[in-house]
Amino acid sequence: MTLVVTGRSGSPGIPGRPGKSGGIALAALGPARLLAGVQGGARLDRVGHLTVHGSPPRMRLEEVIALAENIDLRGRGGAGFPFARKLRAVADAAARRKAPTAVVVNGTEGEPTCLKDKALLNHTPHLVIDGAVLAAEALGARQVVFGVTRPDAEESLRKAVAERPPDGVPVRVRRLPERFVTGEGSALTQGLDDGPALPSGRRIRTSEAGLGGLPTLLSNTETFAQLSVAARIGALGYRELGLPSEPGTVLLSLSGRLVAEVPAGAPLAEVLRLCGTDAGQGVLVGGYHGGWLSPQAAAVATVSRGSLSALGAALGAGAVVPLPRDTCPVGETTRVARWMAEESAGQCGPCFLGLPAIADTLEWVQQAGGRPALDTLQQRMASVKRRGACSHPDGTARFVASALEAFPEEFLNHSVGHGCGRPVTGVLPLVPGAGRGSGGPGGGGRSSAVALSGDTGRKLTVDWTLCRGHGLCADIAPDLVRLDSDGHPAQAAMPVPRAARAQAARAVRRCPALALRVTG
Repeated sequence: MTLVVTGRSGSPGIPGRPGKSGGIALAALGPARLLAGVQGGARLDRVGHLTVHGSPPRMRLEEVIALAENIDLRGRGGAGFPFARKLRAVADAAARRKAPTAVVVNGTEGEPTCLKDKALLNHTPHLVIDGAVLAAEALGARQVVFGVTRPDAEESLRKAVAERPPDGVPVRVRRLPERFVTGEGSALTQGLDDGPALPSGRRIRTSEAGLGGLPTLLSNTETFAQLSVAARIGALGYRELGLPSEPGTVLLSLSGRLVAEVPAGAPLAEVLRLCGTDAGQGVLVGGYHGGWLSPQAAAVATVSRGSLSALGAALGAGAVVPLPRDTCPVGETTRVARWMAEESAGQCGPCFLGLPAIADTLEWVQQAGGRPALDTLQQRMASVKRRGACSHPDGTARFVASALEAFPEEFLNHSVGHGCGRPVTGVLPLVPGAGRGSGGPGGGGRSSAVALSGDTGRKLTVDWTLCRGHGLCADIAPDLVRLDSDGHPAQAAMPVPRAARAQAARAVRRCPALALRVTG
């Protein structure tokens, strides 16, 4: 098996760390389906798309459901829910309520380790649109709505919509704030309905009441792209790649720099090797709500739900990040945990209080807090589980717990003051400017220094493209924010001393326009 690079933007290969250019490479292990035709990093316009893939078929609802069942199509956004069951649930709810339906495509991808939405929407947008329209026509939906957060994805999709015939199901594109929790189902539909893009906390499935309160089929970009391919080549053709139990291909985001299409069942070690790297100290799978595989487990794992489940892991949205041997796992974990705390919706205690407490305790572990720090960390992780308004606290606690299990000696050595002497290199990707608190050798350095002083190195920053001058931030964080004569914050970035961290977190949480963020 060989890895064929089909397109590239940015630095080649993925060994080591994310490139400064922010570019990604596209590759396929074996025949490409979703990434077919994107040689040289091209974007397939409508003509190029039809040349590569042909015209999409039209199918009745029963045919789409039967196809999804035959190929065991599951949501590729992380949960892996059977797509056929989603279709049935939406159709049943619409029939019971005598209501129309809607289709929502989740292209928000707030997970920094994931790039497949970016790859599909920037290079093969028509493939995703075809799958969404196919499902919408089968359900009799009134519209297809794409939720995205990146301006390049929005631009590519709008071009694609303009290239398509005007008849058929209307396709709408909406850009939402770029936050980790924006992709949660209720947050996405609320944002598309002109509300805050935050989890509602209500246990109501979108298949019952989603966009505009209508029964809504919601899935991510890869799911609809896979449906689009399967509808063209049929179930038998689709099953020519992959495993009998998990047919087809899978998109993997590797080290936050490369998106590779591989057959289900491909050996994980082979994928890593052909991409120029190895398992290092361990491999993170499933992103920042996922967990770590040891080098031994990674050596026998395959890219499949069954294999990873047997090893105590899950592929999730397809993120795979090996940890090189020259970086500190404790510092990397702390850095990500802090970022995850800052990315929370801040609407419930486990998020608003629990996640910052976990990050604080991880810093305490780094600063030689001993057994009390490790015990407190376990207690604080337990305190957030199954108590949040959404899955963000559980996922973050799972990530930290997996790191503790994967690197027990590292955490113990740091807790007793021995450290490891290795720097925190930022190999676990975050959004630019975020989570840099642990930069010194062995996960200490800057993090230890700022923890002992009033200066945290963090700033409360304003996104001027979102700020509407409500002025609420000055009331919530009077020690940080001063308003100008027009009612907007007088500064774009305000230092956050340790004593004002709670004020900054509340200001971020309560900003009606989601225009504030803590960085640094």
